[in-house]
Amino acid sequence: MVKVGILGVGTVGGSVAKILEKNSDIIEARSGKKIVVARGVSKEPRDEFTFPITADPMDVINDTEIDIVVEVMGGVDFPFEMVKLALEKGKAVVTANKAMLAYHRYELQEIAGDIPLMFEASTAGGIPIIGALRNGLSANHIESIMGIMNGTCNFILTKMIGEGAHYDTVLKEAQELGYAEADPTFDVGGFDAAHKLLILSSIAYGINAKPEDILIEGIDTITPTDVEFAKDFEYAIKLLGIAKKVGNGVELRVHPTMIPQNSMIAKVDGVMNAVMVRGDAVGETLYYGAGAGGDATASAVIADIVDIVRGNTNPMLGYRKPLEDGLTLLSRDEITSHYYLRVSVEDKKGVLAEVTNLLSRLDISIEAMMQKPDIDKDACVELLFVTHECQEKSIQEAIGELEKLSVVHGKVGMIRIEQ
Repeated sequence: MVKVGILGVGTVGGSVAKILEKNSDIIEARSGKKIVVARGVSKEPRDEFTFPITADPMDVINDTEIDIVVEVMGGVDFPFEMVKLALEKGKAVVTANKAMLAYHRYELQEIAGDIPLMFEASTAGGIPIIGALRNGLSANHIESIMGIMNGTCNFILTKMIGEGAHYDTVLKEAQELGYAEADPTFDVGGFDAAHKLLILSSIAYGINAKPEDILIEGIDTITPTDVEFAKDFEYAIKLLGIAKKVGNGVELRVHPTMIPQNSMIAKVDGVMNAVMVRGDAVGETLYYGAGAGGDATASAVIADIVDIVRGNTNPMLGYRKPLEDGLTLLSRDEITSHYYLRVSVEDKKGVLAEVTNLLSRLDISIEAMMQKPDIDKDACVELLFVTHECQEKSIQEAIGELEKLSVVHGKVGMIRIEQ
């Protein structure tokens, strides 16, 4: 018999306990041993469970009969200390805590050594993307990862594109449906997706970066004009986490992205998640499913528990020596992309030439352009551009220079484009 302790008997932890009991027969058949919850930790009483529940995590850490500790508390530093203590006591650990891993994954790998530390549930809920990168794609050099990793953002963008709704209206609906928190910043600001991208990039490239090291932008500046333009040019808009190998460097970035409507990932709508991985041997693969929710995440947690019980002692991040020599994180300025620009200007002669001359002077080439009335500003029009590929440094300089022009009103909108 294998005994499990759960740090955080909340939505996910409660689902883990219920599924372990409900599906005990098939789980035992697949793992080879009976798996039971011996103790849990919760700040609130949970009378529906038969195992003892305490408010003190150390009761689980110090329980000598517990073999595997499941950490689903959330947070960063305190969970890290609890996981560290569990590993130091020789207990295997399963965690769903993406924020903790975004900051402490390499420290935990050193502490764990040969003790199993599994984290499938930390990224994209029930989608087995960690296992795919660590095992299924282990023969490949990973060329790129592109993922819809936050269901809240995908729900909002799907509604904005499908129904022409405004961001604020759809955000309120998402909050009423329970898809978005009262303070939605962590989701709509791109931070949740960034934590997940950092975990995947560690497995794919061995890049040790933290959230503050990478480009992170949210979806709150997207306007109906942007949505209309995307439709006209047969793009979808998605909040994507992107990891891409470029020479000896790796781009890591999270931001709204225009992608062709006929691409596989563009068809992923609502609260669903999807991660597209391109390997040099396998080509393009897509992993799709529920990215959140108690049962979906618990499914991934239990898969890790079963893997541990079967005797899996693979290294935490999936490699025992550096993956590739010399791979480094590219700076934000070095990112290259096509760009969409939205510029509100005075509707008078010579303005278009002034704007295009400025872009030309900064060596930014225009691939396509549209002009539309600016419904929010009298006597103004919106110039909408698609650029040829250029560096982030150049586009940011151009935005700064455009906003200084007397004929330009307000902020310049920008969305990156992946062809």
